[in-house]
Amino acid sequence: MSPLVHPPREGVFYGLSAYLLWGVVPLYFVALKHIPAAGMLAHRILWSLVLLSVLVLITGRGRAMIRLLSDRVSLTYLLVSALLIALNWTTFIYAVSQQEVLQASLGYFINPLVSVLLGFLFLGERMRPGQMLGVVLAVGGVLVMALQQGQLPWIALVLAFSFGLYGLVRKLRPVDPLAGLGVETAMLAPLALLYLLVPSISGAGPFWGTRPGDMLLLPLAGVVTSVPLILFAAAARRLQLSTLGFLQYLAPSINFLLAVLVFREPFGTSQLLGFCFIWAGLLSFSLEGLLTQKRTAEALS
Repeated sequence: MSPLVHPPREGVFYGLSAYLLWGVVPLYFVALKHIPAAGMLAHRILWSLVLLSVLVLITGRGRAMIRLLSDRVSLTYLLVSALLIALNWTTFIYAVSQQEVLQASLGYFINPLVSVLLGFLFLGERMRPGQMLGVVLAVGGVLVMALQQGQLPWIALVLAFSFGLYGLVRKLRPVDPLAGLGVETAMLAPLALLYLLVPSISGAGPFWGTRPGDMLLLPLAGVVTSVPLILFAAAARRLQLSTLGFLQYLAPSINFLLAVLVFREPFGTSQLLGFCFIWAGLLSFSLEGLLTQKRTAEALS
């Protein structure tokens, strides 16, 4: 039986776990929205570094990290990817704190289409008709929202393009996923530590936050950041990309439901129309992937 029909259960479990965690993560940041976005980013970096350091030691990736630290070309790429992922994290935290989770979900719905566009522009990848239609519909959805609301949905665009560019940079210079994330986090850690330890610079208040529960919640930032990435990496090793492609819509769908049903963010006609364009684009994108997959399977049989 084809693995595309019955994907490995272990891989599906890892993939579902990763995207479910990414889907509900706004609930965590809502609990800490009284902390400035930059301060929350600093905690996210430092606690991720603690967790990743332990994991690198347990998994024996220390040598891989040392090799990366001695490779100037890889370090240059990782510095760029570190800045991109920091921008993505900061924007997401800001979106939650400003009750813009709906825009965040839009950004991650758009992300697969942005990745296809970046592959076409920078990697010479061929854009198939269904993918091209998906990109056009996504642009249409963004323009509808911009015209109706008088401004571009910049949070969604920053999230989509920062994560898309992050993936592009990582593809241009492939490295061990865990070691690479460890190096990226280590590069950002000095500035994060400086920001938190020098209140006169940040105005962020005490390192452990300002409320009783902060001392318990802040260290979880490392878990919230790193665990879904590790689960995703485990899923990617076990599943076809087509299967991961369908699973990836789970996280923004949960974000969308939280925004509308739990956080009660405004969802009017302009948002609905814009999202309909995006969803139509994703449907075209997904159907193209299924057709291509079917043709490939038939050619190999």
